[in-house]
Amino acid sequence: MTLSDLHRDDWARFTPRQRMQRYAMFLLGALAVGWALGSIDVIWAWVWDAPVQMGDLFGRMIPPDPTNLDTILWVLWETVNIATIATAFAVLISLPVAYLAAQNTTPNRATLWLGRFILVSSRSINTIIWALLFVAIFGPGIVAGIVAIMFRSIGFIGKLLGEAIEEIDKRPVEALEATGASRFKIIAYAIVPQVMPTFWAVSILRWDINLRESTVLGLVGAGGIGIILQGAIDTFNWPEAATVLLAILVLVILGEIVSAFLRRRIL
Repeated sequence: MTLSDLHRDDWARFTPRQRMQRYAMFLLGALAVGWALGSIDVIWAWVWDAPVQMGDLFGRMIPPDPTNLDTILWVLWETVNIATIATAFAVLISLPVAYLAAQNTTPNRATLWLGRFILVSSRSINTIIWALLFVAIFGPGIVAGIVAIMFRSIGFIGKLLGEAIEEIDKRPVEALEATGASRFKIIAYAIVPQVMPTFWAVSILRWDINLRESTVLGLVGAGGIGIILQGAIDTFNWPEAATVLLAILVLVILGEIVSAFLRRRIL
């Protein structure tokens, strides 16, 4: 037996105990999935029939109907505006919240928990739920959509900026504090330069996410391209629904291209 054969026979990635633990975890996972499937009311006949229904639906969508293309493009531009305006306001509001939620910059424990409560509250509620709430407050339209996207984005942006603030190099802050600099100067010259790359990266990423989320706000009356999509579905106008879906797909792809370009130029 050669040395290479000995190493090949003896070496193993996991010990027998580790393998048993992994198998046990896989078994527990499979049991959990099985229990979850068994505890919900699934009509399996519909599940098995789904491929046939999908084929029939896609057949009804072909060819797409471009008759209403001008209106679709206009509402699509409205969708972009919703995402952009909401992101801008969310960035402005999330800056002080991130400052309060970071342990190394918050004034005291009360402000720390206040900032974190705002971040958790914002991220815990889905955009559609926010939209339903603000449609009831502001009425149907783009204002409700903008506010809904903004409220959802504050938690995302503030969370990541707060973590970036907590990870800054403390030496510039301590140096300015030793010179007697004001709190504003410490923030402007020691904290902001260090978190600026994260600020731009998070803002661009959130705009890209908001662009996708704003396409479905119209389903609950909060403006955007979703209004036309919902109308086409409700009236069984599947060719127009296909046109709307293609327009949304093109919008998402363009959003990816724009966000990638901005990241290359700014970061």
